Amino acid sequence: MVTTESPDSAMRLDKWLWVARFFKTRTLAAEAVAGGKVKLNGERVKAAKAIRPDDALNIRIGPYEYVVRVLALSARRGPASQAALLYEESESSQAARKALATRLAAERQHAIHTSGRPSKKERRQIIRFKKSRDE
Repeated sequence: MVTTESPDSAMRLDKWLWVARFFKTRTLAAEAVAGGKVKLNGERVKAAKAIRPDDALNIRIGPYEYVVRVLALSARRGPASQAALLYEESESSQAARKALATRLAAERQHAIHTSGRPSKKERRQIIRFKKSRDE
């Protein structure tokens, strides 16, 4: 149910971020705003700042950054399909996120995977390696 009551309607920033499903709880949304992870029209703001349709938001979640424009406000949190109608993400933002995701996936493939503590054989190899470096 995507609704905007009137042209002058406004909503708290942390509540909108929660309703639009960028964060799982309002508390997480408020902490992100307080931590400077969310910027409204290029400025750092507080969680209680009122947002209106056509406002621009920069939202940083982990390594990803979303650049969105607010299209509508909603009184309640609905399914993800309705939440996606509340905002419009720029194409450059989508492309940057996809490029970063592929880069991180490629780096993950080349990372050394350890499964906890070394086995007895691996421990002996480590000891031999360290001794050979000291000599």
